[in-house]
Amino acid sequence: MTKHLFAHYNEIFPKYWNEPALTDYNGTDDYTFQQVAEETARLREFFKEMGIRQGDKIALCGRNCAKWAISYLAIASYGAVIVSVLHEFSGEDIESLINHSEARLLIVGPYVWKNMIAEHMPNLEAIVSLTDFSLIATKREGITVSREPLYIPKNNHIFTVRGLDDLLLINYTSGSTGDPKGVMLTYRSLSSNIDTGLECLPPGGRQNVVSMLPLAHMYGQLAEFLYPLADGCHIHFLTKSPTPTLLMKAFADVKPYIIVTVPLVIEKICKRAVMPVLEKPAVQRLMKTLVIRKFVVNTIHKKLMKAFGGQLKYFIVGGAAINPDVEKLLLEVKFPLIVGYGMTECGPLIGGCRVNEFVPRSAGHILPRNEIRIDSKDPYNEVGEILVRGEHIMVGYYKNDEATRATFTDDGWMRTGDLGLIDKKQNIFIKGRNKTMILGASGQNIYPEEIEGKLNDMEGVVESVVVEREGKLIALVFPDYEGELRFRKTIPELMKENLQKLNERLPKYAQIFNIEIKKDEFEKTPKKSIKRFLYK
Repeated sequence: MTKHLFAHYNEIFPKYWNEPALTDYNGTDDYTFQQVAEETARLREFFKEMGIRQGDKIALCGRNCAKWAISYLAIASYGAVIVSVLHEFSGEDIESLINHSEARLLIVGPYVWKNMIAEHMPNLEAIVSLTDFSLIATKREGITVSREPLYIPKNNHIFTVRGLDDLLLINYTSGSTGDPKGVMLTYRSLSSNIDTGLECLPPGGRQNVVSMLPLAHMYGQLAEFLYPLADGCHIHFLTKSPTPTLLMKAFADVKPYIIVTVPLVIEKICKRAVMPVLEKPAVQRLMKTLVIRKFVVNTIHKKLMKAFGGQLKYFIVGGAAINPDVEKLLLEVKFPLIVGYGMTECGPLIGGCRVNEFVPRSAGHILPRNEIRIDSKDPYNEVGEILVRGEHIMVGYYKNDEATRATFTDDGWMRTGDLGLIDKKQNIFIKGRNKTMILGASGQNIYPEEIEGKLNDMEGVVESVVVEREGKLIALVFPDYEGELRFRKTIPELMKENLQKLNERLPKYAQIFNIEIKKDEFEKTPKKSIKRFLYK
């Protein structure tokens, strides 16, 4: 039976009442569980004064910070619907989404607000600063947000536990294949996923977390905020853009038990700091000796664990496929790697596993409270669209019945748009996006992601996108300009060589006609997926 997320918090908050709960790592805010409870009460009182009713929409948009999390808890526990908007959108796009959502209030960070105009959002009755919860603008005279937190007694009724099937969240998120949609998620969806997280990856009490992925995205929201908080973890928010230097310092200081990220983070570390050493001929010869190999493996394990703070239990990678050589290395050195699979519409969990259950090249196995079906005659051997069903699935897209109908089958399965296979143990193997599949001249299915995986593994390639032009496949490549001096060749020469090597590894129908070199990195979504629809 699904346990309501606020039932979790009503047990945890009194247990750790005077312990730190939410901290801005590179800021000044630092809240205990008691202070979080009192701050949420202060905001709820303001919502009441504003005449906000259950089910009304309150928009939330800003960079990661403790007050973002407090706002989220306040809106949800009041019974209003959170409208979560990514702060990386343009001011014009944010205004448009807020108007689309019919939000009555907006809680906004300064980084976002400086690019917005209040008059462009006529339905808003008040705008609240995420910096200090002061009023930026209001249409109601005499209304203020109390400057003092409201006293909350230490008990098990801090948050109102509402119906599991009530709407909790409209999540506006950008994808790599089109325009943003408002994904409607209930308390049941997120509560179910919290239960799954606690069951499969138990934190074990007072652990630390670094929140670096955008909280407005379901990946970061669930894995770095809602699920660890349900076990009493202390969450440290990176309030600035997570540069490599800032990240590594935060990991060293905070010593997190879990890190949730995209493949690029670990791939850069391995490709630049570990693999070049292992590929040296002398080291290769030494690695053939069992004793030496064990020593090298143990050394790499210790260095990687130290780099991430030394207390790491789970390193979860999602959002894209991890490089196979990096994956193989991490598994050999017994790094706590988990590759997961999800999407916003599932709040976001679909696939994952425990550390010792991970099958190479998979996206984890089907998680509890979740069903999966491959839309093909032979799901073990014939690629088909991945369909999912379960209590974590969205109820639809806000004010977009046409898109909602197109996303669900007649018998209630949700279409993921991803293509894949499963094995006998229910491990998921993703082969590509349905929308990006290219049909070859003789009817063959060509999956750009598989070609890109091979190309990204070649010398001098940082990332790539394969597109079709007039019946020919073209690879767009952003090269490793920083490492150019190491290559002994110019980048154009190296790419010409890579093209030949790549085509030797590809079937005739999937041969790449040409490599085009990009001067700038590909544009990405907040979860660091390439916006493929921008490239033709």
